[in-house]
Amino acid sequence: MISPAVFDEAAPGNSSAMNTAVIVAIVVVVVLIVAFVVARVMSQRSEEKHRTQAAEHRDLAGIAQLQADRKTAEAEERAARARQEQLAAEQQAVEAQRAADEADEMRRRADELDPDVRTDETAEGGAQSGADA
Repeated sequence: MISPAVFDEAAPGNSSAMNTAVIVAIVVVVVLIVAFVVARVMSQRSEEKHRTQAAEHRDLAGIAQLQADRKTAEAEERAARARQEQLAAEQQAVEAQRAADEADEMRRRADELDPDVRTDETAEGGAQSGADA
């Protein structure tokens, strides 16, 4: 075993070396703590910067979505107008055909009534009448 006298003899000379080692250790710990705190603050700033950028991107995406929705609505409205025009054109064509058919029917009836106009029906009727006589 080591006698306490050994520590007493070594204590005065080793005391300054031990104090220096403790001071160095404290300085190293303080530097590490400061470095950790600085790194943490920088990390938080970086995260906040990224959050801000993400919010800006979300805002831009929202604006782009609104523009896309507006363009879609305009396209749907234009398509609806085109369908209405198509239906109106079809209806007009049907009405025009009906009017043309009515005009043809009126002409045919007028031809049947006019004794000076010979139609296929009157010719057939006359031929049948002549065959009967």
